[in-house]
Amino acid sequence: MRILTTMVQDDVFKKLISHCKEYGFVFQSSEIYDGLGAVYDYGQMGVELKNNLKKYWWDSMVLLHENIVGIDSAIFMHPTIWKASGHVDAFNDPLIDNRDSKKRYRADVLIEEYLAKIDDKVNKEVEKAAKRFGEKFDEQMYRETNPRVLENQSKRDEIHARFAKALNDDNLNELRQIIVDCEIACPVSGTRNWTEVRQFNLMFSTEMGATSEGALKVYLRPESAQGIFVNFLNVQKTGRMKVPFGIAQIGKAFRNEIVARQFIFRMREFEQMEMQFFVVPGEELDWFEHWKKVRMKWHQALGFGADKYRFHDHDKLAHYANAATDIEYEMPFGFKEVEGIHSRTGFDLSQHEKFSGKKMQYYDPEQKKSYIPYVVETSIGLDRMFLSVMAASYREETLEGGETRVLLKLPPALAPVKLAVLPLVRKDGLPEKAREIMDDLKFSFTCQYDEKDSIGKRYRRQDAIGTPFCVTVDHQTLEDNKVTIRDRDTMEQERVSIDTLQQVIADKTDMKHLLKKLSE
Repeated sequence: MRILTTMVQDDVFKKLISHCKEYGFVFQSSEIYDGLGAVYDYGQMGVELKNNLKKYWWDSMVLLHENIVGIDSAIFMHPTIWKASGHVDAFNDPLIDNRDSKKRYRADVLIEEYLAKIDDKVNKEVEKAAKRFGEKFDEQMYRETNPRVLENQSKRDEIHARFAKALNDDNLNELRQIIVDCEIACPVSGTRNWTEVRQFNLMFSTEMGATSEGALKVYLRPESAQGIFVNFLNVQKTGRMKVPFGIAQIGKAFRNEIVARQFIFRMREFEQMEMQFFVVPGEELDWFEHWKKVRMKWHQALGFGADKYRFHDHDKLAHYANAATDIEYEMPFGFKEVEGIHSRTGFDLSQHEKFSGKKMQYYDPEQKKSYIPYVVETSIGLDRMFLSVMAASYREETLEGGETRVLLKLPPALAPVKLAVLPLVRKDGLPEKAREIMDDLKFSFTCQYDEKDSIGKRYRRQDAIGTPFCVTVDHQTLEDNKVTIRDRDTMEQERVSIDTLQQVIADKTDMKHLLKKLSE
C-alpha cells in the first residue's frame, strides 16, 4: 500500500473541502439561497466528530482536574461588560483594500504571509544542503555561515522588527509602508495599488427592547471568556473553590471578520473551548509554562506527529498581558493558529470590579488576605481544530492491483461512526442477524447499518467517513455465531465471536485511551 504524496497542497485542501460536503461533514449555510459568506453548517458526520472533539477537550479539563469546573454562560450580556473588557473601544484589526481587485485584506496577515515565504526560502536552502551533505550536515553552522541563508534571514529579521514595532505602536502608516517596501501584491489582481490602512471593529451589535426608542444596544459576544470572568465569584463561592482553580466553557462567539476565508478556518460565527485558570499573583508565569506543556501534549496525543505542531510567541502583546503564545498546526495552507495560551494578569477581574462597583476579590485563607487573582487562559477554536483533524486524517491510497481508496484516518475515539454492520447479502436471514448485532451494540457505540452495493463499495464508504471497524455478517455467522471484523487502517480481517465484539471495539475506540495519554 502506498500513500499518494504528489498532491499539491492547494489540491489537497480543495479535495478536503469537497470531501467534507460529499460525506456530510460540512455544508455551506443557506446554500439553497446561494449561501452566506463565512458561515457553515455541520452535517450528520461533522456534528458527531465535533461533539467527540468537545468531549475530548471537556473531559481533559473537567474530568482530569479536580480544580477545574465548567459553566455555560449566555451569549447576550450586559453591554457594559464589553466596555469594561475593552472590546467596544479597541477590538480592531488593521484593514487594507486593493483598488484594482476591490478585495479587502488584513494588513498584518499580508505581512505575516510575506515573512512566512522568506522562512520557506531559508528552510528549503537548509533542506537541500542536508540532502547534499548527509549525516555530516551541521544545520546550525550552515544557518550561521551560508551567504544566501544569512541574506534572507537578515532581510526577514529587519522586516519583522519593523512589523512588531508598528503593531505595538498602532502605527497604521508604517504597516502600509512595509507592504509597499516589500512589494506585496494583491493575490487576485497582482497589483500593488493599496489604500491607506484603517482600523475595523469586529463587534456585531443589535438592539434589545420592546420599542426602537427605548432599545438597549447589546452585542453578540466576540469571545466567551467574559462570561467566565463575570461568574468568577458565583463559581468560587458555590463550588467552594480555592485558588488556583479553573473554569471551562464551550460556546459560540461572533466576529465581523475583515477577511473570512480558508473554509471553516476563519468564520463569522464560530465555537470556542476556553479555560480561565485563576492563580496567585506572581505565580502566573509558572502556570503559563505549565499550561503550554499540558495543551501541547493534548494536541500531540492525537498521533498526527509532533513535527506538525509548534509554538509561536506573539509579536504584539495585548496591553493587559505579560505572556502570550499560540499553538500552530501545519494546515494544507501552512502553519496556522489553533490554540492560544495567554497570561492575562489581573486585568479582567479588575476592570469588572471598576465598572460594576462590585468587589471581585478572593479571600485567601492561607495568606489571610484578599486579592484579585491573575488569570492564565487557554482558548482553542473548535472549528479550526475540526479542520486540522480532518486535514491530518485525509489520505488517498493506492492499493495492490492499482485500486485507490480515500481514507479518513481519524483517531478511533473521535470517529463519527465507530462501527458499521454489513450483511454480506440482503437475504437468507443475514440482514436480520446484522440488525440484531447492531441493536445490541448501539447502546455503546455510534453504529451504521449498510446493505446496499457490493461489500467492497460499502468498505470504501466507511473508509471515507473514518469508521474504525466494519463487521460483516455472512452465512457462516448463522452457524458459528462469529463475524468478520475489518480494521480500517490495515484492512486486515479476522473472525471473532459476536460475544466479544463489545470488548474488541471498546478497546480501540474508548475516549479513555486518549485521556490516559495525557496522564503519562
